[in-house]
Amino acid sequence: MNAAMSQKLKHYLQFSDFNAEEYAYLFERSRFIKAKFKAFEKYHPFADPDRTLAMIFEKASTRTRVSFEAGMYQLGGSVVHLTTGDSQLGRAEPIEDSARVISRMVDLVMIRTFGQDKIERFAAHSRVPVINGLTNEYHPCQILADLFTYLEYRGVGADGRLDPGCLKGKVVAWVGDGNNMANTWLQAADLLGFTVHVSTPSGYEIDPAIAHVRSDCYKVFKDPLQACVGADLVTTDVWTSMGYEAENEARRKAFADWCVDSRMMKAAKSDALFMHCLPAHRGEEVSADVIDGPQSVVWDEAENRMHVQKALMEYLLLGRLT
Repeated sequence: MNAAMSQKLKHYLQFSDFNAEEYAYLFERSRFIKAKFKAFEKYHPFADPDRTLAMIFEKASTRTRVSFEAGMYQLGGSVVHLTTGDSQLGRAEPIEDSARVISRMVDLVMIRTFGQDKIERFAAHSRVPVINGLTNEYHPCQILADLFTYLEYRGVGADGRLDPGCLKGKVVAWVGDGNNMANTWLQAADLLGFTVHVSTPSGYEIDPAIAHVRSDCYKVFKDPLQACVGADLVTTDVWTSMGYEAENEARRKAFADWCVDSRMMKAAKSDALFMHCLPAHRGEEVSADVIDGPQSVVWDEAENRMHVQKALMEYLLLGRLT
């Protein structure tokens, strides 16, 4: 029997898969693991026995691949990397069969694909935990990193530990496409008690049926500037997500007024942070003076993908350690 089966099997397919108490644990473990990394201290919970992560990419990736692969090696494990040509998930054989086979050979599976249905079907037939590295509908690992980054800047208690309770009542301004990032921010708000101000161009609105959240966890604004008023965090994404490249020119025109600039940051709170999941296009969804300015924390945010994912993989395989 695979070692990962010794505890109750958990997957991480969308942000709502975990509860607030589990996130509090993950944030603190992320802090612990990051501190080890920064101090050049070896931490190899996956070395004995050796644990293996299979990474399946149907969508190209830079940050997701590097953060998961480096993170797994740093935990003492090993990695198998599969691309579309290698795996052809659901093409060469049914997804269900791929899941049955792959999950007998590894301890964890991370999938970055298009439709959420693919990863749901894979997980339903997997013997090991499955992690969503991004789908068209959700991007939970990114929001996990974003929230951890916010807590590092604004949620450190007197004892040096992170206080997720500080998120309650906060305002996050989402400016841009009603995409997988927006859906996941809404799930996080619903679960952790903050509010998302959403502003999207007409025709690119969020779909509450996808997010599956209470209506009081977000507010919709036609004017992106108004969405930023009083925000604790302003965040955005590219105008054209992967898989929608054919709409690029139409999106450029539709999103012209949804560039996060200094006016929007001035409308937010004076200590508001700016985040972007990257890659960024300066002059499109964000101005250069914002992403490269003093309120931007995008580089810490990008690095933190690795640290929170290490905590996530540790939790899925080993359970609670403290």
